[in-house]
Amino acid sequence: MTVVMVTRPARRLPGRKIILAVAAYAVAAIFLLPYLQMVVAAARPSDELKDPNYLPSRFEWSNFVTLWSSGLGTNLWVSLQVAAGATVLVMLVALPAAYYTARHRFRGRTVFLLLVLVTQMFQPTAMLVGIYREFVALGLTNSVLGLVLVNAGFNLAFATWILNAYISSIPVELEEAATVDGAGKLGALMRVTLPLAWPGIVTALIFTFIAAWNEFVVALILTSDPEKQPLTVVLDSFLGGYQIDWGHLFAASVVATVPVIILFALIERKVVGGLTAGAVK
Repeated sequence: MTVVMVTRPARRLPGRKIILAVAAYAVAAIFLLPYLQMVVAAARPSDELKDPNYLPSRFEWSNFVTLWSSGLGTNLWVSLQVAAGATVLVMLVALPAAYYTARHRFRGRTVFLLLVLVTQMFQPTAMLVGIYREFVALGLTNSVLGLVLVNAGFNLAFATWILNAYISSIPVELEEAATVDGAGKLGALMRVTLPLAWPGIVTALIFTFIAAWNEFVVALILTSDPEKQPLTVVLDSFLGGYQIDWGHLFAASVVATVPVIILFALIERKVVGGLTAGAVK
């Protein structure tokens, strides 16, 4: 007679989950504290800016109200146009380039990918003179289109490289199975490859949007009209040679972080869904 010993899987201790949760909340608090301090400083009265207390005796929200009377809404709209336009343009160009280089082996493919990577080594400040002369000749200074083209050019290489790596990791057999089932190449791309590559697409999208949203040096050189300047250039105007308008500077900084937070909130769930979408028939 044989005796079969059944071993139960070890149970995880509830204390471990508690420790992980506490550690996660602690890390989140560390990252959120600077933003909370920025909101508090924006609402702090001017006569209490040098006080050591973390919270002021009273909150004054007038800095947020007077920002819009100074025309900040126009600059915010310019930043949104530049960041969104550059992101759309980059995705329209980077997706076909990444898909073709990932699925086809052609002469010079490795050199092409290396050249794409090498372009990331050039600093925008090193090319400012050439960029400015070219855009003056084309009549694209003080224009949203000029800023969109510059930011798209700066971020196109990184987006192509990231998307190429994601698409290369997707088995080509999935596309072949889709074509056997009756889908064409475009249908297999849209229904299988792109949903599986969605995390990479989101990574490239977020990187491009944030890079274009935070770009400062080129925008400072290419725009001289206050109504055509993005938000990053306007933030610099609060820093004077003898005085700094801390209240409006922090208030404008808070406003500048809101679109990025909204973007993350809208896209975060789609990252997880893209990990499995398209793989199940």
